[in-house]
Amino acid sequence: MSHPVALARLWPASALRVRAGGLELRWIDDDILVELAAIASRGVHAADAMPFEHPWTRGTPDEVARSVLTYQWNLRSQVSPSRFAIEFAVVADGMPVGIQGLVAEDWSVLRRVQTGSWLGSAHQGHGIGTRMRVLALHLIFAGLDAREATSGAFADNGPSNAVSRRVGYEDDGTVNVAREGAAVPHHRYTMSRERWESLRSRHAELLEAPIEMHGIEGLRAQVAASGSSDS
Repeated sequence: MSHPVALARLWPASALRVRAGGLELRWIDDDILVELAAIASRGVHAADAMPFEHPWTRGTPDEVARSVLTYQWNLRSQVSPSRFAIEFAVVADGMPVGIQGLVAEDWSVLRRVQTGSWLGSAHQGHGIGTRMRVLALHLIFAGLDAREATSGAFADNGPSNAVSRRVGYEDDGTVNVAREGAAVPHHRYTMSRERWESLRSRHAELLEAPIEMHGIEGLRAQVAASGSSDS
């Protein structure tokens, strides 16, 4: 039995793939993780900006790369019915370009997923951020049968706010969040299952290709509470 097949049997999240045309979300193994760390080390945002609550992009290129490695290694085990935190490599035309993450607290009760992501600077401004968010929402709702998806961005992060609005989220207020020693306005967004279903035609236009999911049954079983039934 090959290592990927054996891993998928023991840890089904590792087999998940979501794809539309040349864009794919896939499990982050060590090979692709090294490439993603190198991408982050070359820059994710302008030097005078900080789009993240935790400033992991500060430091030398090697320090930033190591931050990516250690964070992802720590995250891999966090997949259960009570909580999951799964991050996928974003692969565009066969090339890793960034990361799309999903986090769910009290999943078996709330069925709510929060998204977060980043793209290497060289890959921004080409519509990838919008399309990868649509793929993530398809996984959240069509794949995992969630009730709600949420996202957020600092008020000064124009591109991230634009993606949420373009995809069709509803505004959910603004709160102050601590960032590098200062209180900074942070916009919140929400997408209900009903709203997502009402926006199918918009999402299809954004992707310009049908969505394929592979390995979703295994992930559904991995995060299903004992005795529950999935629709």
